[in-house]
Amino acid sequence: MRADRAGQSALLLLDVVEALVRENVEYLIIGAFALSVHGAVRASRDVDALLQGSPGRLAKLGTLLESLGFLASLRQGDPSDPIPSMLVVSDPHGNQVDLLGGLRGLDPGVFSRAVEIPFMGAVLRFAGREDLIAMKCFAGGPIDLADARSIHHAPGPPLDLDLLRTVTRRFGRDAADRLEQVLAG
Repeated sequence: MRADRAGQSALLLLDVVEALVRENVEYLIIGAFALSVHGAVRASRDVDALLQGSPGRLAKLGTLLESLGFLASLRQGDPSDPIPSMLVVSDPHGNQVDLLGGLRGLDPGVFSRAVEIPFMGAVLRFAGREDLIAMKCFAGGPIDLADARSIHHAPGPPLDLDLLRTVTRRFGRDAADRLEQVLAG
């Protein structure tokens, strides 16, 4: 365990990623921690990652992480939930990593567009800019839309607007409409 006190969810993430890599589980870091890779900063007490895998695989991963001394709680969504399952991983200090077991409407190419960034001796996989904006528009809350605007306006290479609109439309009409508001603002 790398973390030795509260406020070190990024260190817990490194432990979790080590287990994910060992188990050959594809992942993408999303949420506030991913914002910084794309030029926007927002504080958060936990780290979110999206996994490719079934609820059964998440349960197996939870058992593995518990054997390493972490706490793991598997939550199942109902059929209308956009997140089919989530594994909440924490340590004795209260650090937390939320592992989302999929996302309804997610573009299947999302993992191939990962941005790999070195971090404290590891190489972490972050959601690409267009995919992260699309996910934020799908989530649709005020903070999510502020995040999407921040990424959109952050310095960096131009967005692939065709890709952005395509991956956002997969999340439904509401997400697509929110994207157009983000792009207009």
